[in-house]
Amino acid sequence: MFSGGPPYHLGWSSVFDKEKKVRNKPADWKRILRLFKPYAVEQWQLLICLLVSSIMGLLPALLTRSIIDRALPHHNLHLLFWYVMGMIVSSVVAASLGVYVGYLNSVVGEGIIRDIRSELVTHLHKLPLSFFAGTKTGEIMNRVSSDVESIDGILTNTAVTILTNVFTVITTFITVCYLDWRLALISLIIMPLMIVPMWPVGGKMFDARKGIRKKRDELESISQETLSISGITLIKSFNRELLERTRYWETSTALMHQEIKLAMINRWFMAVITAMVIIGPALVWLSGGWLAIRGELTIGTIVTFIALLGRMYTPAASLAGFQVQIVSALAIFERIFDYLDLPTEKDDPNAIELKETSGHIKFENVEFAYSEDRKALHNIDLEIKPGQVAAFVGHSGAGKTTITQLVARFYQPQSGRITLDGHDISKIKLSSLRSHVGIVTQETYLFHDTIGRNLRYARQDVTDEEIILAAKAANIYDFIESLPDKFETTVGERGHKLSGGERQRLAIARVLLKNPKILILDEATSALDSHNEALIQVALAKLMLNRTSLVIAHRLSTILAADVIFVVKEGRIVESGKHADLLARDSYYAKLYLDQFRDGPSNEQPYLSQQAIDAVM
Repeated sequence: MFSGGPPYHLGWSSVFDKEKKVRNKPADWKRILRLFKPYAVEQWQLLICLLVSSIMGLLPALLTRSIIDRALPHHNLHLLFWYVMGMIVSSVVAASLGVYVGYLNSVVGEGIIRDIRSELVTHLHKLPLSFFAGTKTGEIMNRVSSDVESIDGILTNTAVTILTNVFTVITTFITVCYLDWRLALISLIIMPLMIVPMWPVGGKMFDARKGIRKKRDELESISQETLSISGITLIKSFNRELLERTRYWETSTALMHQEIKLAMINRWFMAVITAMVIIGPALVWLSGGWLAIRGELTIGTIVTFIALLGRMYTPAASLAGFQVQIVSALAIFERIFDYLDLPTEKDDPNAIELKETSGHIKFENVEFAYSEDRKALHNIDLEIKPGQVAAFVGHSGAGKTTITQLVARFYQPQSGRITLDGHDISKIKLSSLRSHVGIVTQETYLFHDTIGRNLRYARQDVTDEEIILAAKAANIYDFIESLPDKFETTVGERGHKLSGGERQRLAIARVLLKNPKILILDEATSALDSHNEALIQVALAKLMLNRTSLVIAHRLSTILAADVIFVVKEGRIVESGKHADLLARDSYYAKLYLDQFRDGPSNEQPYLSQQAIDAVM
């Protein structure tokens, strides 16, 4: 059904879904706190500044008490002046500290976000190909961008606000106890009513937040699929704009309902908290007024007490609200940690560094399955000698691409082994193995960057002269020189400003710069016109000289000159040999060949044909 192997790794996908269900629990607090460890110095400075700032914030209320009880009753302008100056100075100091706190907070918060984002992307780069084949691109991008940005607010704003509120509540409570212990006890009656609702509401917010993230993943995936060049071309060619609009609308509506649910949970919770903030001071006015009427309390103390209650209740209510936000935010941390906990590609502890290779490849009884019920390869035994051109032919989905992907260790066989120069490739360091492998596929991928930078992706230390030589060898130099910006020309998203043949020749030039000993060509010349194919055939001839080449081609005419042809059928190698020998056997290969050339021989040139070799020489 699918050309060159399956597009989705169903086994990985099912395992990943199962993992997500099992991990339906909040993220580990210790793990979250470890994120702050590299910023210990800034955090200590932050704590000291917050403590001093919270103490400075108490002075205006205390000085107000002195103004009411001492300066005004005695008409003392001198005291009034100094009390007011104390208010001004304390406010300026607190404001200055607030600015510095903001700076430290940004350093810590943005630093942690950078660390998380970098660790996440680095980890994703180390995941096996099966993960990307079984996971939607939109979901991956949502975790890297949207999820990380969501915790940005928690780290840069919520964390410091929580610390500020904690210091404010503690210092204020000590002060109100000093002012009058009776009113302090009365003010505490309201505190449990603020704290009790936090736990059930936190759980509901956690569930709602997870639902929102799931719907955002779906929306991101739809956007990724439909707004890419390939996706929008497909939509327009089938007139499916209305269908995609409906699909996007339905998913957006589901997300809207989840967002409304979350907003209402938060709104009801904050309504209760707001009511408590009003009820508390009312009780203090009642009790304090009764004590003042009896002459046991001054008016200045009551006014100061009420002012300080605002400093205690408002942060306490804010802390309750933050608790709910943090509990729901743990769902986001959980999603990020889920990705960070996925197993990466790892080298064997005793893996070797293979500096040089002759390109001698052997498969020994190799079996591979994408999932338990989907076996792709059965008992594969083959040998490709150094410098040989080995072609793999067969119907789509037979397992040709899977065989070549095993050589680069994009997947691991379940049994058997693959050797390179006698070394089991599972015992060779991945970076070392892949440094010897170059791949050119039908779907050439180019970054949205200049031609020069796309070519330099092969080797960062490549010189301008080497780039020019590679471009000439790939028959693309004259085209590049004809462009106004030459090597500084931007190729567009996925290289769509270039034709298919131009992209293919750039890919060949890029592999030439890498200079691998093993070359994999997966449908490298399919779907090209005769002119482009002729140019690419010459470029491929230069590329394949003195390299071990694994060639996959549906058009058998292009691999007639191969040193060995492996015929793949339903995951098995059913025949092998040279073209003439296979044709003489009058078996499966002969049938494939005759089916393609019923109407006569093709004019297409084979890889390493005499014409191509003459062009190279």
